[in-house]
Amino acid sequence: MKHNGHHFQIILIVLLVTTGCMNKNKPQEEGKPLVKSDSSQLSYSLPSPALGGTVSVEEALSKRRSHRSFIDEKISAEDISQILWAAYGITKPLPERPGMKGGLRTAPSAGATYPLQLYVLIGKVSGIEPGVYKYVPQGHRIIRVIDRDVKASLASAALGQEMIKIAPACLFYSADFSITTRRYGDRGRERYVCMDLGHSAENVYLQAEALHLGTCAVGAFNDAEVRAVMQLPADEEPLYIMPIGRYYQKSEF
Repeated sequence: MKHNGHHFQIILIVLLVTTGCMNKNKPQEEGKPLVKSDSSQLSYSLPSPALGGTVSVEEALSKRRSHRSFIDEKISAEDISQILWAAYGITKPLPERPGMKGGLRTAPSAGATYPLQLYVLIGKVSGIEPGVYKYVPQGHRIIRVIDRDVKASLASAALGQEMIKIAPACLFYSADFSITTRRYGDRGRERYVCMDLGHSAENVYLQAEALHLGTCAVGAFNDAEVRAVMQLPADEEPLYIMPIGRYYQKSEF
């Protein structure tokens, strides 16, 4: 019996070590990690987004709220990756159709014009240097366009809404209306771009809830001041600010 017990212990140890090695390697097998560029313009290839989770769509819808009281602590690069993908990420690449701008996405767009431009303001995100980054759905990456954290300045331009400053990260939406109006005329400006924004922003709300994070859609700001803070190109108009982070447990709406 002692002899058999000795062999059993050896087998158990081997199994534990093997299982530990398998679990250690599992994240790398599931998708690519965060990769920082070595070029003159800082960029990151984001971790692969997860295509499954533990929170159902119905549960996310039921719990969705706007949160304005954020905890001043880091969130992960994986969180940012997942939220950017949910907002405007590519779900089916179509390289043979250049007019589709990379392929089908998580949010619908009138005529597949995709006029929105999405930026992320990084303050406290693990593995990503502070600054303002433009999201590039093709390749799921971000490119830094401002080399410092401007969330405090953006909060001032947004009528002093401190949640923008405190949140570890913020999404910022702008749009080039001409992309849609070239095809649809005034209707593109008056309706379709606004619809595109609503589709994308609701995705962000639901994805944030599924990650146990909070957000709040902000449309109250001084356009000229926001444009200056964000150093927007002349053809882009500011639309929305969405702070992202962990929040204090309190009743909000």
